[in-house]
Amino acid sequence: MALGQAERHGWTYGGQVSPRPELRAAGGVLWRRDPSGATVIALVHRPRYDDWSLPKGKLATGEHSLTAGYREVLEETGITPTLGRRLVRTEYPVSISEKIARKVVDYWAMRAADGDFQANDEVDELRWLTVEKATDAVSYRHDRAVLAAFAQAEPDTTTILLVRHGSAGDRTQWRGTDDLRPLDPTGHRQAKRAATVLPCFGPRRVISADKVRCVETIRPLATVLGLPVVVDDDFGEERHARNSTRAGELVRALAMAGEPVAICSQGGLIPDTVAELAAADGIALEDVPSRKGSVWALSFTGRRLIAADYYRTLKPEKS
Repeated sequence: MALGQAERHGWTYGGQVSPRPELRAAGGVLWRRDPSGATVIALVHRPRYDDWSLPKGKLATGEHSLTAGYREVLEETGITPTLGRRLVRTEYPVSISEKIARKVVDYWAMRAADGDFQANDEVDELRWLTVEKATDAVSYRHDRAVLAAFAQAEPDTTTILLVRHGSAGDRTQWRGTDDLRPLDPTGHRQAKRAATVLPCFGPRRVISADKVRCVETIRPLATVLGLPVVVDDDFGEERHARNSTRAGELVRALAMAGEPVAICSQGGLIPDTVAELAAADGIALEDVPSRKGSVWALSFTGRRLIAADYYRTLKPEKS
């Protein structure tokens, strides 16, 4: 996510901030429109704790927090979510094997898609409530902080993913045309991770700059989604050098179309484009990195950028 955009809710134990152990989890504010057009969000009741909370759960071994949040919301509600902007990170103490640990939970706004709730041993009831009513109904203060973050912006957004191509070896060691320089083994692993994680955002189109390493990075995702890779040199560094605003204009046009899109490009274009869009729409970013294999998830309401979340790596996280 964008540096400085996470809100942390720390806690102390015995007068000092608790060190490890740390328990990682993820979840979401699952939302939809009710028949009147009002935004309602899903709360779940867990009979084990007799509480009302936002759907969430622990990261599995070898899982990224994005896929964990997606999976947990689907498992607890029965409804397929589409991820949008990142919300806050909450932290609070929990007891594990008679020891105090720190639970760290990342949340996303998630649009409800297909599916129906079925009661089970873990969750026996689901309610759709307005944010105001849900804020009164949740059992925990940290859930209220998440709902407050959700309410700060219009939930109905379109996500444009700007994916930096994966590792492609040393340019000076490549004897062919640079456009044809392929991914190295690390780059192929990064492409595989993108194909595992980025479907959570529900891309409907996949676009690549006209470089082999860009196409190879995004093709596994396109294969998983059953979509073609559309090659567009407007997202290459050469075209960007001649017209530095063209990529940003295209990103806004894609956002206006209202469907999530994944675009693979290069380090000479992505930071410039993100910084330009953010500055134009009043999004404060401390930095605009773009390491190989990283992703910027840009959330738009119409043409207006409302959130820019940076994912430095899609490697699995420790739970």
